[in-house]
Amino acid sequence: MKITMAHGSGGESTSKLISEVFAKHFNNEYLSKLEDSAVVPGAGKLAVTTDSFVVTPLEFPGGDIGRLCVCGTVNDLLMSGAVPKYITCGCILEEGLDIDLLDRVIASMAETAREAGVVVVTGDTKVIENRGGEGGLIINTSGVGFIPDDLDVPGPFKLQDSDKIIISGNLGDHHAAILGKRMGIESNIESDNAPLTEMVGKLLNEGVRVHAMRDVTRGGLGTVLNEFASASECSIELVETDLPVSPAVRDFCGILGLDPIYMGNEGKMVLSVHEEDAEKALLLIKQSRYGENAKVIGSVKKADINSGDIGVFVRTKIGGKRVVGPMYGEGLPRIC
Repeated sequence: MKITMAHGSGGESTSKLISEVFAKHFNNEYLSKLEDSAVVPGAGKLAVTTDSFVVTPLEFPGGDIGRLCVCGTVNDLLMSGAVPKYITCGCILEEGLDIDLLDRVIASMAETAREAGVVVVTGDTKVIENRGGEGGLIINTSGVGFIPDDLDVPGPFKLQDSDKIIISGNLGDHHAAILGKRMGIESNIESDNAPLTEMVGKLLNEGVRVHAMRDVTRGGLGTVLNEFASASECSIELVETDLPVSPAVRDFCGILGLDPIYMGNEGKMVLSVHEEDAEKALLLIKQSRYGENAKVIGSVKKADINSGDIGVFVRTKIGGKRVVGPMYGEGLPRIC
């Protein structure tokens, strides 16, 4: 069965779609009331985020748009030191979308929410006319997380001299999985889309002095670290041989002329931690789900604002030093 304009009418077809797909997978004490808003327990200090997901194809090696939207929203909350609690789900369905595909996506979204420890508490569904081709799907999610009152909230402007830079795993997996699927390139590369709840929870619960955290999505590691360097007026030096990239992604990049440092992920984070806590932080990440390939990849040096040393640099394999600027132009393909 396909989505028709009647599914967006607000009548019987809409009610049936909601009950047979969304309510079936998202059933909980808040959403099952089907009110216009959800009333949930709160906290004194909140983190709030919102994002929209338009990935093509909707299902890809290692994931789908349902898992992707939960991971993206949850990870954004985690990077502020928040404990993710609630998310919303707004779906824009294009006429002609296969309902079985929609059911798989929503089931995946519900499963990922359980893994991440969040509850989908409210949502909305709209149907639009087909713009040509197979029916599409856009998902908007908003998330709310609670921040402990005693937490020194990490931020890109808080990097300190001699901090160590840690990446939680291999670069470029999601980007390569999406692009490979679109181009019909056969490989064993799968998306890394994953919620980082366990990993961040361990770091904060064990008192690691985390000065900044960011999930490495569009723009890649190079763009994120440039934002850190600019906000904290520092230089960040990376060691090229320490950047973790799987052999499959490295070969993929070699074929297509891509640089893993600018490729997006959906289950990796980069963090700046106090140098004395770096070994502890690395061990905690490696002991967490999705963190087995984590590495210390560089360090921070505070710079005089007039020195010209603010930015990101990489020490190359042959001992040279090159500038790593932010990504310019469009990072193809659209990965989220």
